[in-house]
Amino acid sequence: MAATYRTLAQRFRFEIDPVKGSRFLTTAAPAASEEEARAILDGVRAEFPNATHHCWALRIGPGGEVFRSSDDGEPGGSAGRPILAQIEGHGLTDVIVVVTRWFGGTKLGVGGLIRAYGGACGRTLDRAPLRTVVVTVRVRIEYPYDCSGAVEGVLRSRGLEPVASEYGEEVWVEVLVPEDEVAAVSRELADKTAGRVQARS
Repeated sequence: MAATYRTLAQRFRFEIDPVKGSRFLTTAAPAASEEEARAILDGVRAEFPNATHHCWALRIGPGGEVFRSSDDGEPGGSAGRPILAQIEGHGLTDVIVVVTRWFGGTKLGVGGLIRAYGGACGRTLDRAPLRTVVVTVRVRIEYPYDCSGAVEGVLRSRGLEPVASEYGEEVWVEVLVPEDEVAAVSRELADKTAGRVQARS
């Protein structure tokens, strides 16, 4: 799994020039789950109920482990797969792209559709604002009160803020640590507290 991945910074929309009278409007949006992606798709369908097709592809997960696509009535492989190929080619994940078509009266053929749908998606992603996400792991740190200063010093030096904590007989905090820093954080905590701190993910 990558330590970072790229996704869209926000929803973005772009329309290419008509292709033989057909309009192609692309909606690209960040989506952290399939449920979120399908809600975005449903929203586009509701926004443009008179469109001929809403072809789409999604890619979810830090390594793009989940991917789906749909031709939505276009010939098989002519729309969804070219859209997905553009998402993969741009190195993006946690994203859904919907290309909405209004038929202009002239058939484009499978090759023409592949170029139109892939091109519409590609040109949109070329222009869309992107952001890099650091893959993090939730780490639980347990320690006695007299280690508080050492633990807080390590967290502060690494810019880590607790996302949950509890102060009982001992203390535990949970922090989101960049995936590639987990081992180093655990070692530093152990070194600074003579092994009295337990950190586990």
